Formats: sequence, C-alpha cells, structure tokens
Amino acid sequence: MIKRTLLIENKTSITTQHNQLVLKNEWREGVIPIEDIGFLVLDHAEIYLSLPAMNLLIENNAAIIVCGKNHLPNGLFLNLNSHHIQQELFKNQIDASVPLKKQLWQQTIVEKITNQGLLLERMTAQKNQFPFLASKVLSGDSSNMEGVAASQYWKQFFDMPFKRERFGDYPNNFLNYGYALLRAGTARALSGSGLLNTLGIHHKSKYNAFALADDIMEPFRPIVDEKVYELMQRYEEQELNTAIKAELLQLLTRTVYFKEEKSPLMVGLQKTASSLQQCFAGERKKIKYPKLWI
Repeated sequence: MIKRTLLIENKTSITTQHNQLVLKNEWREGVIPIEDIGFLVLDHAEIYLSLPAMNLLIENNAAIIVCGKNHLPNGLFLNLNSHHIQQELFKNQIDASVPLKKQLWQQTIVEKITNQGLLLERMTAQKNQFPFLASKVLSGDSSNMEGVAASQYWKQFFDMPFKRERFGDYPNNFLNYGYALLRAGTARALSGSGLLNTLGIHHKSKYNAFALADDIMEPFRPIVDEKVYELMQRYEEQELNTAIKAELLQLLTRTVYFKEEKSPLMVGLQKTASSLQQCFAGERKKIKYPKLWI
C-alpha cells in the first residue's frame, strides 16, 4: 500500500479522534485515516501537534519531519519499536563483522556510481567512464572511488559552474530538500525493518543519529538529482516554494524496478532495508537495490 505524504505549511492544529488524524486551520477542517499516512512534513512555526496524534502516527510507522526556519527538514521522529524480534535484529547488526560491512559498502558504492553514470548517459545521450569507475571500487571503497566519481559527476551534471555544498548556493537548496526527504524515507524503512539507524556500515560520526540511512540512501541520490534538474528547466525561481516542495515530495512515490516487479520508492526502500536485515542475519550476501530506470 502506498502511504500518503502530508505537507503542512500554515498555522494548523493536528489532533486525533477515533484513529483519524484531524487537521484544522482557519480555512477548513479535514480528517485522514492514520494508517494512510507515511510521512508528515511540518513546515510552519505555529503548527500544533498533539502528543496522542504524534504517538499514534509513530505507532503506525509514520515518519514525522520537522522543518527549520530555512524550510529544510531539520528533525525526524521514528518508531523505535517496530519489529517483533527487535532485540535479536539489533544484536545481528551490532555483531556484524568488519569484512561484511566493507563488502556491503563496496556494493553500495558500485550501485551509486553505476546510477550516476546511467543518469548522465540519459541526460547527455553519450557514454561515459562511470562503469569503469564502478569496476574499480574495492572492499570498503578503500581507494575512494566514490569521491573520484562525485568530482566528475558534478562537473558534467549542470550547464553552469556548480559546487555541491550543504549550505551552498542554488540549486543546493533544492538538492538538500530532496536528499532530506530521501534520508527520512530511508530511515523510516530501516526502522520498520528493526534496524538501528544510528549504527552505520560506513558513516561513523558520533554526532550522526542516522548513519545507516546515510549509507543506504547513497545509490538512490540520482533520483533526487534527476528531479532537481527537471525542476530547474521548468521553474525560474531559485527559492523553495510550495509548488517545488510538493514536486520534490512526489519522489517518495516515484517508481523503481526490481527483477520481479516495480514499486514506489517508499516500498522499494522497505525491500532494500529488509534485505540488509537479512545480510546482518547471515541469510543473504548482498543488499537488494532496485534499478532506478529501465
């Protein structure tokens, strides 16, 4: 089932009644079944969210995303008790060997570089050397082919001088918003599979509460890049507005492709997260990443 993503951008009261989410502002009042909601994005300083509503959303594995003054996602609430054998899954993840984590990171970076190359090929209609770069990724990406590929990728991606920075100039703000949504979707899927977002396979900063999400979202980043490029062709605005944010939110329902079926991104992320859980349990050797295009 595809879950709904709600973006709240005005002064709104959010409460609950009979397992329904009740949204009320000065213009209207609406009711939405809790089980239909996958993501709730709060982007206004005067939103009231009741504690019962928050708890009911989290119990139904909805992710609550809070935006800051710059309208970029700034915080994330997730269910921490979403699997019936939570302790066993945590133990498997914590006990995962270094060689296993290095192999999983190698696979992840191969997928990321491959997808970057495919997107550039779609945009330029020309072959590139990204398949060669992907073939040179070692265990744990010890030679940093991810960085080599990123340098070439961004030089070729935009028809203008561009430096990818977290707090950089346009279109970094569009990319940051899309990546934050992707991160939230990945974190939600990992939490739903009973995994600890704090414990990554590669990212290790003690200040990062979502290190595993930052690892697993890497091959999906070109989905955001593609959408931002498309938005830049259609909008002259360089600031995030409601229309642009609404289009970026649609990324979570964008189709991805597995061998046997196609899925919306939010469902695809769940399949990927479940496969990672199986890797930690010794039930499979590779993460199940989808194709982003066919």
